[in-house]
Amino acid sequence: MHPKFPNINDFPVLRELVSQFPKAQICLVGGAVRDILIGKKTTDFDMLLRGVNPDELETFLASRGRVVYAGKNFGVWKFCEIGRPKNEMYDIAMPRTEFSLHKQGMYKDFSVKTDPHLPIEEDLKRRDFTINAMAYDLVTRKLIDPHQGSADVLSKIIRTVGKPEDRFAEDYSRLLRALRFSIQLGFNIEPETMASLTSLMVNINDEIDGRNTVPRETIAEEFLKSLRADALAAIKIWDSAGALAEIIPELLHMKNCPQPDAWHTEGDVWNHTLLALEKLKSEELKNEFNNEPIDSDLMLAVLFHDIGKPYTIQIPERNDVERIRYNDHDNVGARITEKILNRLKISAPPEAGVSVENIVWMIENHMLLVHGDPEKLRPNTIEKYFFNPRKPSRNLMKLMLADGLATIGPDGAGFREKFDQLCRRIAEIKKTTGSRGHLLAKPLINGNAVMKITGIEPGIGVGKIIEDIRHKQLSGELKSKEDAISYLKNTKNQSQNR
Repeated sequence: MHPKFPNINDFPVLRELVSQFPKAQICLVGGAVRDILIGKKTTDFDMLLRGVNPDELETFLASRGRVVYAGKNFGVWKFCEIGRPKNEMYDIAMPRTEFSLHKQGMYKDFSVKTDPHLPIEEDLKRRDFTINAMAYDLVTRKLIDPHQGSADVLSKIIRTVGKPEDRFAEDYSRLLRALRFSIQLGFNIEPETMASLTSLMVNINDEIDGRNTVPRETIAEEFLKSLRADALAAIKIWDSAGALAEIIPELLHMKNCPQPDAWHTEGDVWNHTLLALEKLKSEELKNEFNNEPIDSDLMLAVLFHDIGKPYTIQIPERNDVERIRYNDHDNVGARITEKILNRLKISAPPEAGVSVENIVWMIENHMLLVHGDPEKLRPNTIEKYFFNPRKPSRNLMKLMLADGLATIGPDGAGFREKFDQLCRRIAEIKKTTGSRGHLLAKPLINGNAVMKITGIEPGIGVGKIIEDIRHKQLSGELKSKEDAISYLKNTKNQSQNR
């Protein structure tokens, strides 16, 4: 399919700029060029502009739209044309060269020189990968590709611009970017690039003058982007490249951690976890939850749900137990996960929307159906865990199903019996109370009414009465507000007659 690039007529202000400054050269650069060659629709445009004095450019842009000088010192302006939505802002940059001051992996330590007359090809030399080192001239409608990035796009290859060890040493975050691009694009990392990447991964936690060469927030962002692209593929390539060993070594303790064959013929805890991640995309889970999206919190909860097992394992040969056990691994794993995620600053990337609290809560409670018979759980308990608007109740159910589907018994089938029992209980409660959707019917009565009818003072007693009435409502014993009031009055009379 022939790629459809935009041209200067698609950007009226830039068309006017070329008319006013005939020597101007305006190119689309970076990821947008790559995505268009792939056939992926994009509106995230970065422009490279040469042949215009910076002050003249500022004056021109400011008179024709909104300008944010976020990267002015680097010759970068964010621009939005008058009358266009704010989200249609794009970057306009001047060509520049960059020189690493010490090549110790910290991108901030660069000498940057902006030159409005620097050839586009010189600017492209500083970029990370060949697939990102292309430009498309909007006026002449020609592709500028000095590093054969288009050939690598066609071959689905990720390769550095220049020697991999030099390019990575300039900025160690590129080690993780290469992994992320591989997952997002479905590309292979070229062997020399991969070999260099793997050997340099031991430096990902380096510090210079007390500062991380790669900020924790950057690592968190790359990890989350990788997971969202394909969680299973992300963990596999982060593992093979040595990234997990350096960044989340606790996960690797799940490797070779045995599980009882009577429940887990899929293998050790590591294999179970990988299978659970895979099950997030299974038809069974999609059908059960009507193709609801899988968010970052859920992926992280599935990844870490059994991280406590290696720390709590008991085996017959050593611990006088009848079979392999992991007592309290849910709570132990929750604490380990909390420590890891806070260390990674996983909640820092603002667009990620990750909640460590919610992830920890899911891990703490993922064994609820194993610890208690779903058919005997009190309705109040079911409401507390699976209909709580302040907790990720829906995600907890998805975690439980993924965990069950990845628990392969001797018959070769996943274990979802307890999940199905829970679903039947929920359906019964919904039918009994006339509930629909993800929330149960509203309580029949509130605390003020309880105090007014019973005459008791505010306190624990009121809460216990409300809980009792809610239990009877969810069990079908009380069906209306009148039923609840009558029940309260009868209870009050019986208490007074004793």
